[in-house]
Amino acid sequence: MDVGIVKVAEDKDFEKLKKLVDDHTGWKLDYNKSTTKVWTKSVPKTSFKMIKICTFFAEVSPQQIYDVLHDPDYRKVWDQHMIESRDIGCLNPNNDVGYYAMSCPAPLRNRDFILQRSWLDTGQEQFIINHSVFHRDFPPKRGFIRATSYLTGFLIRPSGPAGSELSYVSQTDPQGTLPPWLVNKVTQIFAPKLVKKLFKASKAYPEWKKQNSPNWKPWHNPEQMTAPRITVQDCIKTSDNIFHEGEDLEVDEQSFGSNLNHLDEDSD
Repeated sequence: MDVGIVKVAEDKDFEKLKKLVDDHTGWKLDYNKSTTKVWTKSVPKTSFKMIKICTFFAEVSPQQIYDVLHDPDYRKVWDQHMIESRDIGCLNPNNDVGYYAMSCPAPLRNRDFILQRSWLDTGQEQFIINHSVFHRDFPPKRGFIRATSYLTGFLIRPSGPAGSELSYVSQTDPQGTLPPWLVNKVTQIFAPKLVKKLFKASKAYPEWKKQNSPNWKPWHNPEQMTAPRITVQDCIKTSDNIFHEGEDLEVDEQSFGSNLNHLDEDSD
């Protein structure tokens, strides 16, 4: 789906993710270690590359990973970069809109997103996709740079007797003044770290969930959803509700330069 468009995801939207995962044409393999591979691909009309990860989780079921990616309470436990996450509302039981704010290493400014998320569980494959949209009640705010997800998606499949194959694809523009080469480098460094953290979180999830509302899973049980219905009119930009982010550029992030030492401080 296109950035800024709020609508219920269709089969073709999930099929697009599946094709990106399975077709390696035009992709460059940048990382191949143990059970994890990372590819990048240049995208026309943008300097920011698309990234793709494929990895295998032994003794972790697809359902565990799917639940970890959905559970907002558990996200607070394993996602150390999350500053805030809020449900704004839903379109239907498989499509919602939410706010997500994340910390970045100094001197980078923190980023936030308004995302429409869509999901599908076929029984054999689980899909989660998102893209950036707008909501009038959550305009860009000072202290954060509003980043753009053109497409971010997870595809989970069974692998072996008790394992899983996890694929992740993302094309994201962090906005701000970061040079594209640095964004691409940072992405390649953080991708394997993300996978490692998700593996640990998935293994620990069943025990954690037993102690934390074990029967609460609205992504499986729509009757448990409490978010209000989204009004599409609230997701349309007008001249009255646009905040000019450029008025609040307090830090020239290009001063981050080639110093990538900060990235290694993000412990696993």
